[in-house]
Amino acid sequence: MANWVYPLGTANDGDWDISLGTSDSALAVDGWAHTGLKVATLAAGTAVELPAAEEERIVVPLNGAFTVEVDGVKHQLAGRQSVFHGPSDVLYSGVGKSVTISSPDGGRVAVATAPAKASYPTRLVTAAETPVELRGAGNCSRQVHNFGTPAALEADRFIVCEVLTPAGNWSSYPPHKHDEEKDGETQLEEIYYFETRVADAPGAPSDADAIGYQRVYASDERPIDVAAEVRTGDVVLVPYGWHGPAMAAPGYDLYYLNVMAGPGPVREWLISDDPHHGWVRQSWDAQAIDPRLPFGA
Repeated sequence: MANWVYPLGTANDGDWDISLGTSDSALAVDGWAHTGLKVATLAAGTAVELPAAEEERIVVPLNGAFTVEVDGVKHQLAGRQSVFHGPSDVLYSGVGKSVTISSPDGGRVAVATAPAKASYPTRLVTAAETPVELRGAGNCSRQVHNFGTPAALEADRFIVCEVLTPAGNWSSYPPHKHDEEKDGETQLEEIYYFETRVADAPGAPSDADAIGYQRVYASDERPIDVAAEVRTGDVVLVPYGWHGPAMAAPGYDLYYLNVMAGPGPVREWLISDDPHHGWVRQSWDAQAIDPRLPFGA
């Protein structure tokens, strides 16, 4: 479990709160090859830099507004108050380009990465352009921002999205996997970066400990057994195996940023459900979407 769960403060590097799996990450993760994540907290007027490398990147504001300079060209990202306030502008950099991120007023920003070869143009995906999906139903309702999926973004390797789950609901459910190339499934590593908050509920104390939970377990002979309590800034890596649910504890909303990529020939999210639990999808037909969604409406 220690290889796959990184609580806040255990994967920091220099100016970065998190640096895992990227071309310049100082922390090596055995068996991890296809995806990366960096997160930084910037004071007003400060910047972080990423040198040109053979990886594609997408810049995702978590809170605050940012200027992103890609090979000398500046792009403005309006950002957002928090990840629970709807989609944000994001910027895809392409491959082999230097990236500098600055913030006039300060904020927190994530950069999803994947080793890549094919060149695609730099692209700003605005909040208004971001496809927002309400997935599941009942207490499995969640909201997905599909800004970095194949239908929304031309890219070489990675698939990137973010998921918001209201307090008490389950997402990444039923448990599923994407750890082999076969008919109906693609082999993809996956990163979960989490944030949590106290839900809009009366009587919540100011010092409430906003928590969620993430489950990963073996789908074959490769051992993995994760049952992690997560908070803002924590990361769980999924190299293989069944994963789900990601649980928003009662009283606390849950957010996660997903970064997926793999060695296969097709950039596509194809999954297999755990056969013990896949039937749950059919139960949603008779249920309504949670009325607390969408966030940021």
